[in-house]
Amino acid sequence: MMMTEFMQRAIETLAVEGVAFRPFRGERDYAAMAEIVTESYAANGIEEVKSAEEIAVEYGNLANCDPFADIICADDASGQLIAFNRVSWRINEAGERVYWQFGHVLPEWRRRGIGRAMLRFTENRARAHAAAHPFGGPSFLHGVGEDTAPGKIALFENAGYKPARYFFIMQRKELGDLSQAPLPAGIELRPALPEHMRAVWNAREEAFRDHWGYATKTESDYRQWADDPKNNLGLWLIAWDADSNQIAGVCLNMIPEADNQRYNLLRGWVDVLGVRRPWRGRGLARSLLINSMCLLRERGMTEAVLGVDAENLSGALRLYESVGFRMLNRDALYRKPLE
Repeated sequence: MMMTEFMQRAIETLAVEGVAFRPFRGERDYAAMAEIVTESYAANGIEEVKSAEEIAVEYGNLANCDPFADIICADDASGQLIAFNRVSWRINEAGERVYWQFGHVLPEWRRRGIGRAMLRFTENRARAHAAAHPFGGPSFLHGVGEDTAPGKIALFENAGYKPARYFFIMQRKELGDLSQAPLPAGIELRPALPEHMRAVWNAREEAFRDHWGYATKTESDYRQWADDPKNNLGLWLIAWDADSNQIAGVCLNMIPEADNQRYNLLRGWVDVLGVRRPWRGRGLARSLLINSMCLLRERGMTEAVLGVDAENLSGALRLYESVGFRMLNRDALYRKPLE
């Protein structure tokens, strides 16, 4: 694909010794990108493995992002990909246009100015998009920095970003003491079937619509979620209202086999837990959470982890703490106005 004029000009301004910047090359980059993410996470103390298959699904279904214009890649002198950064945009329920930046640098290439150069690219790309597509509300640049990644935090802070929100990864170290929890009256669990995927997605999105920063999802988002190779419907708990035949809540669990193998873990994820508003306040979330941990235990797991907005207004943090979860890691969402 022909390089865009913006990309050509941008590359001419990026200079790091021993590094060549270039556009994204599609599927030819997937394996290297997966390795970069995995090794970057490892250096930051994040026990997660990314596969080329996952990258293919994610980057084949990007929303509000042209990968050949909105991703900057960096190669070493041999032509090996060593870093990348992308930018995409959303308009959230608060009426803000947000430009999300996501990137990684191989650990051995850090502290050389690559991250700073790529951040400059994505910021300027966001400005170019904003100029071409005027928006009446406020616009912000966003990025995530883990407490375990001081270099990334310094990168954002030196560029004028400030923490706007904190998110916890929480862990329950033991699952052996749990017993099955009863469901609220009129609620029943049914097997998750492929033909229910759209209904599960819609229920999940409705449950999270009133959360901070929520932005309406696209069909690309749905495809990225539905085609995720880590999906295991046998680990999902779908709660149905027996009278209305509607989904009341979902708890979408997974066992990341590659993570567990690399880090010698027996860990399951409570990846998504959501209850639709008409069924809240009846203990359904608690029942789904406890029963999910029991299910993970039945599959041989000894611990469970999940993520939560530290300021979640639905009381999720209190719920998780009440059943034994404790903070494992903390991430900060950094942002600054787009100027």
